[in-house]
Amino acid sequence: MMWEADESQDLWADVPAAHASHAASDRFVTGNLTSDDLDVERSLRPQRLDDYCGQDHIKQSLRILIEAAQSRGECLDHVIFSGPPGLGKTTLAAVVANELGAQIKTTSGPAIERTGDLAAILTNLQPGDVLFIDEIHRLNRSVEEILYPAMEDFALDIVIGKGPAARSIRLDIPKFTLIGATTRSGMLTGPLRDRFGISFRLDYYGIEDLAQIVLRSASILGVEVDHESAVEVASRSRGTPRLANRILKRVRDYAQVRGTGSVDLAIAREALSFFEIDELGLDWMDIRILETLAKTYRGRAVGLSTLASAVGEDPATLEDVYEPYLLQRGLIVRTPQGRQATFAAFEHLGMEPPAH
Repeated sequence: MMWEADESQDLWADVPAAHASHAASDRFVTGNLTSDDLDVERSLRPQRLDDYCGQDHIKQSLRILIEAAQSRGECLDHVIFSGPPGLGKTTLAAVVANELGAQIKTTSGPAIERTGDLAAILTNLQPGDVLFIDEIHRLNRSVEEILYPAMEDFALDIVIGKGPAARSIRLDIPKFTLIGATTRSGMLTGPLRDRFGISFRLDYYGIEDLAQIVLRSASILGVEVDHESAVEVASRSRGTPRLANRILKRVRDYAQVRGTGSVDLAIAREALSFFEIDELGLDWMDIRILETLAKTYRGRAVGLSTLASAVGEDPATLEDVYEPYLLQRGLIVRTPQGRQATFAAFEHLGMEPPAH
């Protein structure tokens, strides 16, 4: 696809110079984090493959691919990471950049609104840089098409002017590695998906891997946590490192106020009970959804909109945030008539299932 540069897109006022202003790209590429909370969150993220817990097959594959690319003096092929939120796609992208010894530029699909925005980012890359686009499936279609020649030929096709005086030029850009992350791989278009030479899907983490992540994060936060407590936190983290770190910080807070500051099994369980996170990792909204299906509707199928109204939540949030884990644990099922509580849900709530 040719990208047309006109007066409304002043990023290319000096096209022969072949570079857009850095200020334009800075609007869409994240800069230094200034929030204390974000700094802490970032400090918990591993920087190298050796520090990254879990996803062993992906780590081993990446080691081989990175070493092969470096031995040839080439850029790593474009990579796409898919999987549910919170599994470490963004972290893994930064780890890959560190292993390559490259700078990483980070942006997201919704942030790139115009073709000129993406062009500004691409032309400000240095040779060998890594460009990470989170939620890449949400790219505007016209913006996405600019990526095609950039990924394949490391070039931008530009149309200058309008009407009979219009002319097209091809602008070379530095060779780079694009890493995309998506929580909905099915929404990726075929042409974009096919241009990624490396594709990995991240799975939910096992309890022991999560316990190792909790112990590592605790050492960074300066919190004394024993292995039993780490396993307890891990078992209630839904197989998700982001949630494990979040719960760990809340347990730390509770231990500092109600305990001695260190975390043992008793204080961990007390804190998790206080913050309403049960043995399966269900929070108060999860329980409310199950109780609505089990108590209010007595196990009958309920439509998504009806269920959302009953629990006071947005239907899209209910479907995207809460439902996946409840489905994974076998606590609800989807039927043509709607959502339905399973026998496991009744058992977890301590209720007798209906006779039907």
